[in-house]
Amino acid sequence: MLTLSPVPSNQMPVGLSDPQYSAKRRQMLDLVNKLHSTGVQLDIDLPVIAVIGSQSAGKSSLIESISGITLPRASGTCTRVPTECRLISSTEPWQCTITLRFITDANGQPLRQVRNEAFGAMIHDKDDVEERIRRAQRAILNPGTLIRDFLDGHDEDPIGRELSFSKNCVCLEISGPDVADLSFVDLPGLIASVGKGGSDGDIELVEGLVKTYLERPSCIILLTVACETDFENQRAHRLTKQYDPKGKRTIGVLTKPDRIPPGEEDNWLRFIRNENESLENGWFSVKQPDSRALQAGITWTEARAAEHQFFSVTSPWSALDMMYQQHLGTSNLTERLSDILSGLITKRLPSLQEELQELLRRTDESLRSLPKPPSTDALTEILNVVGEFSRDVAKHVDGLPNRDGLLQAIRPAQDRFRRVIRSTAPDFRPSERASDDEDSLSPPSFLDEEERSDSEGEVEASEPIFIDEVMTRAKEAISRELPDHYPFLVCTEYILAIVSQWERPTMELFDTVQRILTSYMKRLIASHFGKYAHGGLQQHVTLLVIDFIKNCGETTSHKLTWFLELEKRPRTLNEHYYSDYRDKFVAYYRSGRHSADTDLAKKLRKYGASKPVYDHSFYENTTAVLNGLRNIGIPSVKAIDLPRLFPSDPYEPAINIMATVRAYFQVAFKRFVDNVPMAIDYELILGLDRERALENALLKGLGIVGADAHQKCKEYLQEAPSVVSRREELLKKRDRLLTARQELIDLWL
Repeated sequence: MLTLSPVPSNQMPVGLSDPQYSAKRRQMLDLVNKLHSTGVQLDIDLPVIAVIGSQSAGKSSLIESISGITLPRASGTCTRVPTECRLISSTEPWQCTITLRFITDANGQPLRQVRNEAFGAMIHDKDDVEERIRRAQRAILNPGTLIRDFLDGHDEDPIGRELSFSKNCVCLEISGPDVADLSFVDLPGLIASVGKGGSDGDIELVEGLVKTYLERPSCIILLTVACETDFENQRAHRLTKQYDPKGKRTIGVLTKPDRIPPGEEDNWLRFIRNENESLENGWFSVKQPDSRALQAGITWTEARAAEHQFFSVTSPWSALDMMYQQHLGTSNLTERLSDILSGLITKRLPSLQEELQELLRRTDESLRSLPKPPSTDALTEILNVVGEFSRDVAKHVDGLPNRDGLLQAIRPAQDRFRRVIRSTAPDFRPSERASDDEDSLSPPSFLDEEERSDSEGEVEASEPIFIDEVMTRAKEAISRELPDHYPFLVCTEYILAIVSQWERPTMELFDTVQRILTSYMKRLIASHFGKYAHGGLQQHVTLLVIDFIKNCGETTSHKLTWFLELEKRPRTLNEHYYSDYRDKFVAYYRSGRHSADTDLAKKLRKYGASKPVYDHSFYENTTAVLNGLRNIGIPSVKAIDLPRLFPSDPYEPAINIMATVRAYFQVAFKRFVDNVPMAIDYELILGLDRERALENALLKGLGIVGADAHQKCKEYLQEAPSVVSRREELLKKRDRLLTARQELIDLWL
């Protein structure tokens, strides 16, 4: 909070006759008046003197004595509208201009830009000011009527005011030889009750208006207190204490000193001596003409002489020490106010410059955060934004190296699809159901490495199929085959049973990818077309893209159905891969058969373990057998292969069927889990960027290639009113700030 500098007790205030000081003071006052005229007081805290007081506290008379003009009294409107006075000492003839400053609309809502409107021509006769102010106040209180009607019409109040009070103000600029350099705003007097024609909200409205000034740290509070009223009942003082509890920026003015009840003079003199309710800048007292003198037509000069005479000869005022005599009279008050205001402006200059610069920076940031305004060439802008969107789509469907990319979002679904298809592998058991020992046969070791990634996120495995069940099914299928021959139909049925499980995970993958793609594209659309939502462009593009994705999805769905149909006819040209797996599974199942009768196969599977669980002699004998086979020219035999030397098994045909189906599954499974994601990727994902199909669909669907293309584009580019209003508000604020900053720059030129 800024502190006002008090006048030293041993120094008289510098008068208006000091040309150098007066010029500097006028320069500061001119600056703050120019800043106020820009409306920048809406954005920053500008120094201002606010005259406050309760009704009948003598505010109007004080303003008249300072300004030298007569204010309207009969209608009572002078206390209903803030009046801003700019007083300029000049050698030129006396003159006055009146302006209306609107900061709110007819409903009391703040305007985005302060509006200043001249109210009539310049006035050169003081006697004409009262009527002009009265007309100006009517215009403020009746915003629904043309201003010109109040300026040129009859000088009479309309039947019923539209507003009881208003935050909009009447601005006076008065200059002349007998005018002091000073600026202030006279606020409506605080009211305790509502009169005829008023509303219950008027009390709060006036108090709220006064508070908007008092809460500003750079507001100098000129508190008027009538001596005819008990001080403790002065509501304006209580409000002042709320916002300036230490009295650093308040100047007290005692009015109507001639109405002090006998015997109470000393109580009021204690204020002048700053003993009661001490203020840093002290208390003053002024004496204005009473109603009889006003009716008699007393002039401003005569009033000032009468005031001087009153304080010079009337006890106890005349007996005050000289230092306190300087706190009596309108001229001393005016001089002190002018000094304080100009000093505060000088003190605030550096921080004003910094605040303006910071506000400009933040305003520019806010402007940059808004969407760019629509181009005047709407068609070209639409073509550009559609083109940019299409190119961005191409990048995303091709793949971006970040974890939030489209392909990265799809990959978990692809991984799950592979695991689900892998889980449909037939669980053939080389033992009969009645004698099954689930732990007697370990999973095939030759599958461990290639399918290790399936260990995480495991899905439910297939139901076990036992060798006796396979054998029974094979025998039941025999028709005209020769002995020991079994129909291939048995293998086909097992394979078809497996493939029939693939349709559901395939379509689930397709649906998941399509859903992810649609959601991803909506976000991409929002990033490109979000600012065009009000004109319907974003919504229209979204519908067109969704339709395009659905069309691509239909093609993809047909392709997936085609793949599923292919898998229903077992076939492969990958003979080496199939044969290798078949041989491995034959050996695997055979080893399981013998493990059901003896521990030999189990021991052979554990041969070579780092910590053998069998006796040393078995190890030596097995090694000797393997070495013997190598010596006779069979080097590739392993311990696990030795069960092949076991005697013929009656379930051998079932083992061959099991190995055939299981080996074919390895071929078909790996083929299928590649083909399905590739088909979805090609038809659905990459389909968005193939031959600019999506871009062409957007241009056609948006209807910007026909005769009415320009009109449609203009409609698409319509901005939301909130965005338009916000941009307009920020631009006007920026203009205010730039104008204010230029005023500060011009000060030093």
